[in-house]
Amino acid sequence: MVLENICFLLNSFIKCSAYENIVFCWVMHEQTIIDYIVSRLDTSDCKVHSISLVCSEQALQARLRKDVDAGIRTEDVIRRSIERIPFYKKLNTYKVDVSKITPVQVADLIIRNC
Repeated sequence: MVLENICFLLNSFIKCSAYENIVFCWVMHEQTIIDYIVSRLDTSDCKVHSISLVCSEQALQARLRKDVDAGIRTEDVIRRSIERIPFYKKLNTYKVDVSKITPVQVADLIIRNC
């Protein structure tokens, strides 16, 4: 149901002429999830860029630790997230290592390379 809702929502944005660009952000660690969503989108009049924001284990742990310390996430998220790092390497996506760069730098890299 979640995937069907995502596809419905994205197709609604795609069909709306008020939008020139759509940025869909979701944690997807399996190519099958990406393929499922993209295969159900009406992309006849648009380009799709699949991009993975990745980081080192140390950077991921430090970022998640801040959330755990702030009470936003539970401790187990760190282990689960680190275990998934290898999955992102296998994705058919443009990878941007965000370990040591700012969000503005990330956006600039994406704009220049996609």
